Amino acid sequence: MSHAFDSNVPLADPLSHAEGASALPPAKVGMLTFLFSEASFFGTLIMAYVFFLKQTTAADPKPSQVFYLPLVFAASLCLFSSSATIHLAEKALRRDRRRAFLGWWGLTIVLGTLFLCGTMYEWNDLIGKWGLTISRNLFGTTYFTLVGFHALHVSIGVIVMCVVFGLCLARKISATNHMAAEVVSWYWHFVDGVWLVVLTLVYVVGR
Repeated sequence: MSHAFDSNVPLADPLSHAEGASALPPAKVGMLTFLFSEASFFGTLIMAYVFFLKQTTAADPKPSQVFYLPLVFAASLCLFSSSATIHLAEKALRRDRRRAFLGWWGLTIVLGTLFLCGTMYEWNDLIGKWGLTISRNLFGTTYFTLVGFHALHVSIGVIVMCVVFGLCLARKISATNHMAAEVVSWYWHFVDGVWLVVLTLVYVVGR
């Protein structure tokens, strides 16, 4: 009992304990750091496209000539809807509803794939019908760079979500081990947010 009052025994610091308890896990810190760097990267690409918009003497073809908006908006609806489905999937996983998680997560993968199909169809039209390539003019360079890198990020997201889907089927991911699904959902919401900016700039303001 005497050691309870021993002055040599260090006392616990409640403040440091609270800080340790509230600290983010390394996986979340890593994802946040990555997303901040990607935000800067896309910010640079977006500013390059804004620079293109200021060039009133841009050579043909121009944005107003080549974009088929019904296709763009349909593909965008798929991508924006996927933010809701991935949120529902993560919510189901936290409640240990494995089948619901797989259903919503799988639907998110399908919606992301449909968006990529829309992008590929648009590119096929731009290149085949209009002859617009990345080297055609300033519009082609900035458009394919910005939209292309976004499509690359969507593709990576779809691949990673397929991996998570497989891990859940193998029961490697559950309500008590949901970190992977959570950080992937952060990435997906970021990709959707970037597309909202790109859609507004390229297909609405840029026309």
